[in-house]
Amino acid sequence: MRMLKSATAVIVLALGGMTAAHADNSQQTRMTTCNAQAGDQKLTGDARKSFMKTCLSGGGSAPAAKALTPQQQKMKTCNADATTKGLKGADRKAYMKTCLSGSSG
Repeated sequence: MRMLKSATAVIVLALGGMTAAHADNSQQTRMTTCNAQAGDQKLTGDARKSFMKTCLSGGGSAPAAKALTPQQQKMKTCNADATTKGLKGADRKAYMKTCLSGSSG
């Protein structure tokens, strides 16, 4: 009987370890995916921090679930760039117009 309890305890601990390893692997995968997407969007500073926070808390690959259209993606990238450059008012408006039109950004 004592041997059966010991064997059961070992099995339970092993299964618990596998679950923890799977959860850790899932988080690592999410971190890798979110980091790659932030890099693809050339996000830096606060824009990158905000993106990573949203992506990592999404319970999966948050950006993939939201599938942005190319225009939405361009808007997001231009907006992040303008924020990084600290543009405001008329300067920001002019930058956004140029960036969104596809001219030099």
